[in-house]
Amino acid sequence: MLADYGLLIIRLVIGLTMMGHGAQKLFGWFGGYGIKGTGGWFESIGMRPGPLMALMAGLTELAGGLLFGLGFLTWLGAAFIIGTMLVAIVKVHGANGYWVTSNGIEYNVMLIAAAIGVALIGAGSLSLDALL
Repeated sequence: MLADYGLLIIRLVIGLTMMGHGAQKLFGWFGGYGIKGTGGWFESIGMRPGPLMALMAGLTELAGGLLFGLGFLTWLGAAFIIGTMLVAIVKVHGANGYWVTSNGIEYNVMLIAAAIGVALIGAGSLSLDALL
């Protein structure tokens, strides 16, 4: 039973954090730049059309975080998180090495590892997957 509480904590922290990142891109909340600002930055790194890419990234982070946090279709939420982080590694962080102090891939790799781990072992009994 303690493992289920551990999984719940992991799912909630990662899920809410990913939702927050999505809200930054979509709505400009939590210090974000919204679709227009994020889209402009996406264009500057070669992701075109920027506003559409910002919309897609924001929706993927928001939906992935929600699914993962609730433990509903957890594998799909994990896939959304993993996919978003892989794009972040390829487009932004990969050239900067590992450590986050140099804008590297550390944060992305940790989220990917947690998402894969939860997807492989399941969301636990304190999830909508278990309830349904």
